[in-house]
Amino acid sequence: MNSNKRILYQTEEGGVAVIVPSDNSSLTVEEIAVKDVPVGRPYKIVDVSEVPSDRTFRDAWEYQAWALLWIWQRQKI
Repeated sequence: MNSNKRILYQTEEGGVAVIVPSDNSSLTVEEIAVKDVPVGRPYKIVDVSEVPSDRTFRDAWEYQAWALLWIWQRQKI
């Protein structure tokens, strides 16, 4: 099932883009990545469970060369 996967890549601004593949597509998740990720951008296909469900600090997420680092913004005391 495609919907159990996410395609992640770094945007030009340095953030992380998350593509949510559809089960209604005749394409595999790999084919969707090739079609939708900008040319020349590395990407990673992960299980949905590997992507934080809390989007509060999504702007603080970073993508670094084939390893995803979820950098959570520290709350100010």
